[in-house]
Amino acid sequence: MCGICGLVVPNGPVMGDAASLRINQMVDALMHRGPDDTGIDGDHSAVFGMTRLAIRGLSDGKQPIIDHASGVMVACNGEIDNHLELRDWLLEQGRTVTQSTDVAVIPAMYLELGDAFVDRLRGAFAIAIWDPRENKLLLVRDRAGERPLFYSINDGSIAFASLISALVSPESSTLSINTNAIHSYLQSGFFVAPESPFKEIQKVLPGEMVTIDGDGIQRRRYWRWNALQTHKQPGSLDKFDEIFRESVRQQSEVDVDFGLFLSGGLDSSLITAVTRDIRPDKTLKAYSLRFSEASYDEGHFAEQVANTLGVEFVPVWVRPEDFPPTIAKLVRQVGEPLADPAWVPSALLARRAAQDVRVALVGEGADELFAGYPTYFGAELAGYYARLPNPVRASIRRAVESWPASDKKVTINFLLKRFILGDELDYLGRHILWTSCISPATLTRLGVTPPLSPRPNYSKAEMLDRLQQQDLETSLAEGLLTKADRASMKSALELRAPFLGQEVMAFAASLPEKERIHHFQTKVFLKRYALRYLPKEIVHRKKRGLSVPLSSWLREPLYDWAKSRLSSPLLERAGVNRYVAEELLQEHMQRKADHARAIWTLIVLSEWLEWVSEAGLG
Repeated sequence: MCGICGLVVPNGPVMGDAASLRINQMVDALMHRGPDDTGIDGDHSAVFGMTRLAIRGLSDGKQPIIDHASGVMVACNGEIDNHLELRDWLLEQGRTVTQSTDVAVIPAMYLELGDAFVDRLRGAFAIAIWDPRENKLLLVRDRAGERPLFYSINDGSIAFASLISALVSPESSTLSINTNAIHSYLQSGFFVAPESPFKEIQKVLPGEMVTIDGDGIQRRRYWRWNALQTHKQPGSLDKFDEIFRESVRQQSEVDVDFGLFLSGGLDSSLITAVTRDIRPDKTLKAYSLRFSEASYDEGHFAEQVANTLGVEFVPVWVRPEDFPPTIAKLVRQVGEPLADPAWVPSALLARRAAQDVRVALVGEGADELFAGYPTYFGAELAGYYARLPNPVRASIRRAVESWPASDKKVTINFLLKRFILGDELDYLGRHILWTSCISPATLTRLGVTPPLSPRPNYSKAEMLDRLQQQDLETSLAEGLLTKADRASMKSALELRAPFLGQEVMAFAASLPEKERIHHFQTKVFLKRYALRYLPKEIVHRKKRGLSVPLSSWLREPLYDWAKSRLSSPLLERAGVNRYVAEELLQEHMQRKADHARAIWTLIVLSEWLEWVSEAGLG
């Protein structure tokens, strides 16, 4: 895991005092991602920089890597899990890879296969390749979007980096706020590639290769998860066991100590159990979040799993006073807002884990691939609800909306208030509305035109496949994986997600609908598989997910801080009426409504706008 960056002027020259200063500033902005080593190298037209977190090949992982015969230069942030297999194949082709680090296979793979090299890679990666023979820059992001990569083009000069903050410099005053993207962020809580909060900066999509050369910019999706077009067949427990164990084995085959993030839920518990089975003699530590608020605390479940599996349990307590300083540091370090309230607890968990290990295995991806969200069966029920007569739905809506707000975690009250929204929308638009941070009605109050929900003419038979793909490519890739990457790399900790191994994703795409969702049961196949490793009381425990007691904390003790953020005139720069933002806080304080997610989304935006102002940007 690393941070990578670079400057490219295809017609050269790239280097000079100003460019030298800038590439060093970019590397400095990425130092927290890779404290073990730094490297800067290049030629007449391109210079790459990197900061390294050593995971594999600890002694010879120097980057950028240059093939001196061709001049091809490579920088990679991430891990190539099948590098040993690729080394053997390259040797058969007459190419010897001398460095032991896993990413050392990339230059030879590119030289052998050209742009098709990425099809053979397995792992989590963001790659930049400069080919001086063709004056061509390639930017590549892994299939699921585990690793980030941004770029900008200005007057024929190309800059790229792992973080937006590394693309910002004292000379970046020409950057302008992308108001449309900000308004989409207010709805979803994240930025969907290629959008970013700045008009001049774009993000590489998951599974995408961006080629920049004399012909301009070409974007190509080299891979997409497509359950709709995948042949369906009953899932084989034995086949999946082979695939999943190999994914866990490969991702934990590292030259440093590794641990696990454990919530006590199905996904992280299964990874912990399989890891323990694969590595019975390995000393393992499991890190888990704890909350003083009983309905939010799942630490006792996690401790039960850890004790059952013979894994050391390490609790990390989350307190409201952690939030103001941590979110301020996170936003400034990465250069973009992210509205997931779990960003702060995840950063605290990573900080503690980084004291012991360099890598942690996590359960991200299982809900999207194996259909773990209640919104998936909710979409089916909503179709029936939408067909009720208007007066009946109006009566139900009035009754549900009259219920008082609750500070407890994921109550029936909360779920029903979401469920009755969007009954006039198609199932994809309704799903987006259900998972939004700020409702269209509240956005309108804030002076923001709600982003249009897609209204494609998809058939009902495609519903589950479409919803899972939507979540995999947006809320997972740009929300949950962004949170995981930015939170963990704040403390130089690499997170790996075995559920996002390519073969695991392909297997999930082949499952029939009834092995994903059946009536009110989610993750049908995965739960059946998990019984091989876990007690049934863990496998079938009600899904809760990581949530934060924001509703109560925003009333007290975070009220004064929240008010100071929401009263900031800087919100007006993003087209947000700050007076209405303050009204939302007062309504929340008086328990007239639960605006916690909307308030938090606005707080993070306000924090980002303050950084923009401090840096003289936009």
